[in-house]
Amino acid sequence: MSTVRDKDGPAKYYGMTATEAGRDGKGKSHSQDGSKHGGKISSKGMELKRQVGLISAIAMIVGSMIGSGIFVSPKGVLRQTESVGMSLIVWMLCGVISIMGALCYAELGTVIPKSGGEYAYLLDTLGPIPAFLFSWISTIVIQPSGVSAVTLTFGAYVSQALFNTDGGDCDTPTIAPKLFAAVAILLILFINCASVKWATSVQVVFTAAKVLALVIIIIVGVVKLCQGEVSNLTPPESFASSTYEPFAYGVAFYQGLWAYGGWNQLNYMTEELVNPYRNLPLAIMISIPLVTILYLLVNISYFTVMTPAELLSSNAVAVTFANRTLGPMAWIIPFFVCCSTFGAANGSVFCAGRLAFVSAREGHTVKVLSMVHVRRYTPIPALFFQAAIALLMIIPGDFDTLVNYLSFTAWTFIGLTMVSLLVLRYKRPDVHRPIKVPIVIPIIVLIASVYLVVTPVIDRPALEYLFAVLFIMAGLFLYVPFVYFKLELPFMKHITVFCQMLMKVAPAGYFKSQEIEAEKST
Repeated sequence: MSTVRDKDGPAKYYGMTATEAGRDGKGKSHSQDGSKHGGKISSKGMELKRQVGLISAIAMIVGSMIGSGIFVSPKGVLRQTESVGMSLIVWMLCGVISIMGALCYAELGTVIPKSGGEYAYLLDTLGPIPAFLFSWISTIVIQPSGVSAVTLTFGAYVSQALFNTDGGDCDTPTIAPKLFAAVAILLILFINCASVKWATSVQVVFTAAKVLALVIIIIVGVVKLCQGEVSNLTPPESFASSTYEPFAYGVAFYQGLWAYGGWNQLNYMTEELVNPYRNLPLAIMISIPLVTILYLLVNISYFTVMTPAELLSSNAVAVTFANRTLGPMAWIIPFFVCCSTFGAANGSVFCAGRLAFVSAREGHTVKVLSMVHVRRYTPIPALFFQAAIALLMIIPGDFDTLVNYLSFTAWTFIGLTMVSLLVLRYKRPDVHRPIKVPIVIPIIVLIASVYLVVTPVIDRPALEYLFAVLFIMAGLFLYVPFVYFKLELPFMKHITVFCQMLMKVAPAGYFKSQEIEAEKST
């Protein structure tokens, strides 16, 4: 669309090559071989550095999965199943489905070792249109709205702590949660732009904090169980009130799997993983079973203290739990909720920036988003783009309806990604697969995704679902002129040059050498 590349010359963007961008004002080159900062500026353009290790990869998955939901309101499943026993079974099965889906993504990530998650796999197998529609809906709505929602929860808890320190009836100013959410987004943006290692280190620290909080809840629950608080958990009473409505269970799975969301985040940063053929599947196989076990044990702990009716009536289940069991130390749960939401937002911004970066690199959005800082090797324009949309979504503070009706699209594209895996098995049966899942697993996940897309529509049909589909398809009005026919607006050249010089970024590409280096590290 807007990159100029000579036949044998360097990647060039309106008169500025990647090599030239790496020079300071005195003409001194900065890390042309990547020895100082880890990336590489070659005659073909810039390449990203592999600097995300196994611990950081595990923290990225666990930290993205565990947000505010398990602390604040884990009652969507219970409301649908109407019994403690069935809700625990649904939580367990949701974990199993997430594990199966993640294993399929692990195979895809080692066969197509590119960042971008579903976008990269759909583009390679099903073509540019499904990939473009996925990037369109994800970068414009799903990813930034998720960041906004979780930072608003962060802002609400920080505001409550600051304005209600004496336990009185002082009302929190309406603007306060939004201001703290905006500060959180800007701080996370700064960290992610400054350094990949900073971002992953933050993720490790805050993931450890949220896991510690869950462990505290679990330990209290175990103590209560040992004291005989098992009335809510003893069968057959715990199953007695289970609903017989089949579509209710579909919605229950939908709610549960939403809480498990984030299991595919590591696939958005495959190009920055150290030894991806080993660390991608290993991080997945460690992280998701761990989260599944934690979720099950935390829900059991809640039911040792609260009845189902009390849990459903609580707006912040973990806070209610702490107030009843931790006494003067109950403040630690709201503190850990803040840590959890901040860490989840950090992981979301990190991965959202990579999706915008990869789609721009393929020519599906403006090329400036495909550029990275010449010394820090972070996709600064893409990160700014996603953070800006998230900040705009904070202003109204009421986008739940839009998100609810668009969220079913996530499983639509997960289903299409399972189709991509089946297509790869058919078209490339002999390609090297460091991990190969049994063929029945992607088929099960595909069936589950179809069920999860259809069930909410049948259970609660609404015109908004049609609007959501139309919004997705509206992306074609951008795809046809700007991608298929490669139409370029005249003023974009000047905007690109300005952004490139302001942010000191240069074009980046994906080269075969990256796959070769990844294979050598195995």
